[in-house]
Amino acid sequence: MAKRKPNKPQKKLSKEEQRLKEIYAKSRRDFSAADLQKFTVMEMGVPFEKVIKEMERIQKNYKRKKAS
Repeated sequence: MAKRKPNKPQKKLSKEEQRLKEIYAKSRRDFSAADLQKFTVMEMGVPFEKVIKEMERIQKNYKRKKAS
């Protein structure tokens, strides 16, 4: 029986594409759990209540100016 050909033909990568592929592979290998931890740590931000109060104050001032 004849061998089946793959559905997608392999395309030739340019030198730039090969270089990028190697760089990405190296960065994936070097990426560690410690690096991931930097992105998953919860940072304390501005309290929600403070943001709401500030927005209400701005809206009150806006309505007052618009009514004048």
